[in-house]
Amino acid sequence: MVIPASSTEYLHVPVTAPAGTDLAAMPVRLAVVAHRASPAESEWRTAAWSGTSARLLIGPDTDTVLVAGDYRVWINIDPAGSEDIVRNAGILTVT
Repeated sequence: MVIPASSTEYLHVPVTAPAGTDLAAMPVRLAVVAHRASPAESEWRTAAWSGTSARLLIGPDTDTVLVAGDYRVWINIDPAGSEDIVRNAGILTVT
């Protein structure tokens, strides 16, 4: 995905879950980072579900202001039980 730094919009991360899974019942967070390491705790932002996608408002006047560059997008889903799922979801380019 490529967006201009001046844009304020929702970043959507699609999630494929097993049939019968209620994603809305699971906390979800997104991190948008300019480094290759796993996100630090302070880099995670609370996201919301929109159907089967996690979404986070990014851009000017949000908690996630991005300057030109390439970012790695991470998702963290915390279902009930012992699992805590963390995945690199892709690359976001800001121009």
